[in-house]
Amino acid sequence: MERITCKFGGSSLADSSCIRQVIDIIRANPARKYIVPSAPGKRTAEEKKITDLLYAWHNMARQGLDPTEPKSIIEERFSTLARELGVSFNVQPCLEEIAEHASRDEAPDYMASRGEYLNGKLIAEALGAVFVDPAECILFKENGQLDPRSYDLLGEKLQGDCLFVVPGFYGATPKGEIKTFSRGGSDISGSIVARATRSSLYENWTDVSGFRMADPRIVPDAKRIEEITYRELRELSYMGATVLHDEAIFPVREPGIPIQILNTKKPDSPGTLIVARRDSGHPVCGIAGRRGFTMFNIEKTLMNKEHGFGRKLLSIFEEHRVSWEHMPTGIDTISIIASDDELKGKVQTILESIERLLDPDDLTVTSGLAIVATVGKGMNRLVGVAARLTGALAEAGVNIRVINQGSSEMNILIGVEEQDLEKAVSAIYHAFDSWQ
Repeated sequence: MERITCKFGGSSLADSSCIRQVIDIIRANPARKYIVPSAPGKRTAEEKKITDLLYAWHNMARQGLDPTEPKSIIEERFSTLARELGVSFNVQPCLEEIAEHASRDEAPDYMASRGEYLNGKLIAEALGAVFVDPAECILFKENGQLDPRSYDLLGEKLQGDCLFVVPGFYGATPKGEIKTFSRGGSDISGSIVARATRSSLYENWTDVSGFRMADPRIVPDAKRIEEITYRELRELSYMGATVLHDEAIFPVREPGIPIQILNTKKPDSPGTLIVARRDSGHPVCGIAGRRGFTMFNIEKTLMNKEHGFGRKLLSIFEEHRVSWEHMPTGIDTISIIASDDELKGKVQTILESIERLLDPDDLTVTSGLAIVATVGKGMNRLVGVAARLTGALAEAGVNIRVINQGSSEMNILIGVEEQDLEKAVSAIYHAFDSWQ
């Protein structure tokens, strides 16, 4: 029997009309058995997110301040939803329980999770579904990683032919304390539920009709990606394509459960299907890029003959707790590219360590870089991909600061000046959008 897990993002659950639309979507297909909701999204640009209000509540409680304002906003929001949906959900007892935890040391994750918890309770009542608290069956290890036992525990909780609601975004530690995933982590919860229930499909409902080949804010007419592999998506997500949390593929990748990105506002649109492998379609599936990189350039004659040179260089970044992103090399040159978020206040001390330990002939830093990834499993079957890419950038007047092709031959990374990011993405897209 076909069973489908459905995750609904905050924008799909922002108000009662959105939730009614979600209920219609769920009831339109009897196979949709497992529902993973996020907290309600913002109704207006000025409105505060529920999660941010809960954080504010915690911070005020820790400082001995009166948290009446965030608490009242949350109460009004859920009371209004319950009234407009015609359900008897009473948020007050839940808020009293939250208040008891608000000032505790372990409270940040607990407080952040309550938006999903409350919305899950509300939606379960609206659907006449069974509510399952992930704190009882999605477990984290001491090191913060998911405990594989979660799949069996959750699978046992989700037995039967009824409809189930499992809030997204959180689980529990071995001590029983609430722990959340990173922001957007309800996508991961949905993948965990899909694997635990051996679902045939994981539907991820959001406010866009799948992925585009390029960011529509840069290329407004960018084509929809019909089908993409887990690996291709991983590359694009890392480089800034944010429709789906980049860790959401890991639970479903091993059992090969496909993910379909769908739009609650356009439920009949096919969206994008994420699969283990694809044998057809466009050779280049997407172009994505992001700003905020710095490159350390080291030059030393005969460095390739010096045993341990690369190890020593990488150990410097390890000692400064900086993760490196890319490492282009030559015979006498090597470069390390790192994110500016990792490097805050550490560039000068890293340079001093490189000078002291490696005694380079020349050492420079290139800041203000953007990295653009051109991704596609089919690129390695075609001659002239790099030539077409670099030619398009030359025609657009974009200077390439670094170029690197992954060993999988599934992506080509280029580094450009940050101000050239949009121009580079647009040029590459239009070079490949009609190439078969």
